[in-house]
Amino acid sequence: MTLDRLENALAELNPDDGDIETAELVVREDVLVKLFALGPGAELDTHEHADSTNVFHIVSGTVTVIQDDGDGETEAAIDAPGVILHDRGVAHGARNETDEVVAFTASLCPLPS
Repeated sequence: MTLDRLENALAELNPDDGDIETAELVVREDVLVKLFALGPGAELDTHEHADSTNVFHIVSGTVTVIQDDGDGETEAAIDAPGVILHDRGVAHGARNETDEVVAFTASLCPLPS
């Protein structure tokens, strides 16, 4: 038995070009940790969590992270390992501009209602 939920989930996700596959790694009443695997060209649309802080952990590849705090949109290519903080209410998203599958976790605290 392995205790590494990330390793097990990554082994099962293999999105095609333009597709996103996900797995929930931790779901508790106060936190959600979700794994996102983005195929080449895939994009997680910009969205926000008004009542939750969101943290991306880039675990493989290079993810283009998008943030818009109301003063304009910012994009940055973040290599693994990388950590990106999205404060409550800040619109954020991600895109894969590479030829390989990339992966990151998104941790939400507290869990959105």
